[in-house]
Amino acid sequence: MNGKILMCHLITGLYTGGAEMMLYKFLSRVDRKRFQPVVVSLMDGGKLGDRIQALDIPVYQIGMHPGKPTVAAVWRLISTIQKIKPDIIQGWMYHGNLAAHLSTALSLKKIPIVWNIRQTLYSLSYEKKATAAVIKLLAPLSIFPEKILYNSETSASQHQRHGYRTEKTLVIPNGFDTELFKPSIEARQLVLQELNLDSNTILIGRISRFHEMKDHGNFLNAAAILLKSYANIHFVMAGDNVNWQNKALTSIINNLGINNSVHLLGERKDIPHLTAALDIACSSSSHGDAFPNIIGEAMSCGVTCVVTDVGDSARIIGDTGKVVPPKNSQLLANALKELIDLGYQGRETLGQAARIRVIDLYSLNSVVHQYENLYESLLNQKIKARG
Repeated sequence: MNGKILMCHLITGLYTGGAEMMLYKFLSRVDRKRFQPVVVSLMDGGKLGDRIQALDIPVYQIGMHPGKPTVAAVWRLISTIQKIKPDIIQGWMYHGNLAAHLSTALSLKKIPIVWNIRQTLYSLSYEKKATAAVIKLLAPLSIFPEKILYNSETSASQHQRHGYRTEKTLVIPNGFDTELFKPSIEARQLVLQELNLDSNTILIGRISRFHEMKDHGNFLNAAAILLKSYANIHFVMAGDNVNWQNKALTSIINNLGINNSVHLLGERKDIPHLTAALDIACSSSSHGDAFPNIIGEAMSCGVTCVVTDVGDSARIIGDTGKVVPPKNSQLLANALKELIDLGYQGRETLGQAARIRVIDLYSLNSVVHQYENLYESLLNQKIKARG
């Protein structure tokens, strides 16, 4: 297509999870003079589909249902790939990777494929049975992709122990728009005003979709411990299904008796604004997360973090925040307390170091270039193989 590399990104769905947002960020920065991206979503729906199309990037939806692949849906997938005629296919997440393999294995045309794995693999018992089956199936199939991308070193080593091919491994971390996510005193003032809180309030945030592996209960239990010692702290939570209609979440809050100090804001479109308003950001995950976006986003905003030692979280923050074991609310509360007691100046110093670290190691442009260089090298190999 006009000499450009036609890239097909094949993903499970287009809801606002970490992998989906990384795909969107990549697409917003990819060099359109060199690449022509197309997105294929196995499932219909998802707000990101409209945002991707607004970038003038085609989005195809296959209409699969979770856990219920059909012959008709697989045929629609293969037909769509044959219609697109991509130069390279990149799968995103396990089901997207399997779909990428099937779409080429059943095609008459040899198309280089790349897998992209976006989570850790501490134990298959954490996964749904269908997902665990796909993870197991992909291990022997991992001989076929040209490369297997991971967004964390931890994820790469864990999958290799489960039989994924070591020689295919390439780690490309998540990237962050450091001009979008930046420090903002105004954002803090506006959020305090929105929540009707005093200017001396300390805001501690947990921004993520509601999911078992995010362990919101761990965060809330730590909040309850802290509220026994501090009167001026409030806890801000935002993300898909993080709202007062979520009975599983609100029952924890009600049982702890911390309703007046917790703010459930649901899914927000102003995450850079909300993140910059925080004094401390927290990632309380128990498993699964390979490279939590909220950590890099908060650091880019000059906000220091407390994180559980899951995936590459500890590697990401370095010495700019605190790391605690997962599933231990007391240790999580203790680490948060240390940052509270540092005071505003102490937290600001750590936050400045955190922003510098993100700019140096995890800038979005740098990460996008790594993807682009990979695609070009694979296409050059394909051309050389043809002679």
